[in-house]
Amino acid sequence: MITVKDKNKDRIVRHKRVRKIVVGTAERPRLNVYRSLNNIYAQVIDDANGKTLASASTLDKEVKGLIKGKSKTETARIVGEVVGKRAKAQGISVVVFDRGGYIYTGRVQAVADGARSSGLEF
Repeated sequence: MITVKDKNKDRIVRHKRVRKIVVGTAERPRLNVYRSLNNIYAQVIDDANGKTLASASTLDKEVKGLIKGKSKTETARIVGEVVGKRAKAQGISVVVFDRGGYIYTGRVQAVADGARSSGLEF
């Protein structure tokens, strides 16, 4: 019988391995990225207190107006810019990037570039 490899299961294993090292604090929160087939989500998280400080996704009303007719990569960059602006409004300027077990290319890299362009440092 043919078995199909579960790529998401492998991603979760990679993410857990990275999360042993990457921890968000109040001074330097974690910028987490999750991508589904159609949407992308980004959160700035303080792991010490278990709080989400800022977030953005393609499902936000503000972002939906900006992404009309754009590709997935362009959309990811816009989400990165929006989450960066929201984090800057909270007084956050330095974060640690958590790619969520995904390869740092394509949409994940676009989120990081968008966040950097809005003023976040990592």
